Amino acid sequence: MLFPKLVVFDLAGTTVDGADQVPHFLQKALADYGVDIPFADANERMGLPKPVAIRELLEIHALPPTTTDDLVSRIHRRFVQDMTDYYQNSPDVKEKEGTSETFAFLKKHNIRVAVDTGFDRQITDAILERLCWRARNLIDTSVTSDEVENGRPHPDMILKAMQLTGIAEVTEVAKVGDTASDMQQGRSAGCRWVIGVTTGAYTAEELQKEPHTHLIQKLAELPAIFGLAF
Repeated sequence: MLFPKLVVFDLAGTTVDGADQVPHFLQKALADYGVDIPFADANERMGLPKPVAIRELLEIHALPPTTTDDLVSRIHRRFVQDMTDYYQNSPDVKEKEGTSETFAFLKKHNIRVAVDTGFDRQITDAILERLCWRARNLIDTSVTSDEVENGRPHPDMILKAMQLTGIAEVTEVAKVGDTASDMQQGRSAGCRWVIGVTTGAYTAEELQKEPHTHLIQKLAELPAIFGLAF
């Protein structure tokens, strides 16, 4: 059975619990600047680089339209501040069930583990430090949307994760995520495995419409997809 040399995991909604907090904080950041948006519109943009999501939401909901680079930047700074505080201090922050065990199992089988995200580096580091994944050597690298030219649904973060982990062929890479942009990213990169997690931001019915090879409810199902016994 062929199994990957690298698995690239999304963060919020895939490996980190509380996916609904991200659209909530997007709502709050926009509301602080006088723009009210429905939760569903924010949730639909989960997985995208957050400045991109903010710009799209402003273009739809700001009255009159007032989308400027400066406004996007100010709203994004507010979002980063609030999300960083949440991930550093909230007692509700925890990993999704089976995440550490899955990471450890993959690494035991010489499969590299990376995380990528629509968050910037500041929020990502807050998550990684809170969950101690780096300290426990559970991940090999992380890539954030502000470290590449194009975030999801473009393949840049996967390609950078490959570069950082020494993987040459994208057909040896699996992408795991819980949003439409995760699935589109995996397909655009050319990953052999594009795996949707149906217990995050998007439902199974929503992910079914996106390019994928597998849909799972929990990360413990991953090894079986690769022909490995957990």
